Amino acid sequence: MTEPGAVRVAVMQATGIVGDASRNLATVEKFAHRATARGAELLVTPELFASGYGPAAVADDDGSRHREQLAAVARSAGVAIVASTVDHQDGERFISASLFDRNGRELSRYHKAHLFGAAENAFFTPGRLRPQVVELRGVRVALGICFDVEFPEFVRDVALSGAELLCVPTAVPLRVPVDGRPAPFDTRLVPGMVVPTRALESQIFIAYANHAGPTFAGLSCLSDPYGKRVAAGESGEALVVGEVSRHILRAARHDTDYLSRRG
Repeated sequence: MTEPGAVRVAVMQATGIVGDASRNLATVEKFAHRATARGAELLVTPELFASGYGPAAVADDDGSRHREQLAAVARSAGVAIVASTVDHQDGERFISASLFDRNGRELSRYHKAHLFGAAENAFFTPGRLRPQVVELRGVRVALGICFDVEFPEFVRDVALSGAELLCVPTAVPLRVPVDGRPAPFDTRLVPGMVVPTRALESQIFIAYANHAGPTFAGLSCLSDPYGKRVAAGESGEALVVGEVSRHILRAARHDTDYLSRRG
């Protein structure tokens, strides 16, 4: 049973198929009902899952209908959902993330500020506004997307804005070998090391939802403000579930007061 002042969070790890939104949305619906069955009140899904992660292929297709369908899934399963879609506004294209409550109401929408790689930068505009902090089931929630979480300043700003849980849809691929040798940077370090470090240094919970292998790094997780990965997947399809506890948050911020003693 979830303790008072806590939210049970599910993190979905699967791989969206570019050009097959119907299949992708059916996968979200399947995971949403599984999350509800496991007592979760919030499901976090990977970056651009509904359309599939392929910036060049999906940028021209506004995600408004995907958001309508995701809202319907939230209502059907009775669970809040964080989901990432393409968002067209005033002639600009953004990678966005939305938080829908269990009644399908969109509580917030955020545009990715830190675009990664040539394709994202060629087809999308960086977001210009900081994430909103909204309350969900008594916990203050903000949204980030993928590369955002790799910047300590971004996560610290979210924490200082009052967030207790940062939800991060992501699409971190594995890097291909170079000249027959492993790539110098092992991207599995991001979910395995960087994400829990960000949670520790900014004293916040982070729910990080990556695409599954074989081409993506997987390792989706829920990290707590002590820097522990309290729930984590491996490389394949998975639903990881853990608890975001305000009691643990208060204890961590008391034990090591990084936020109040920042320079």
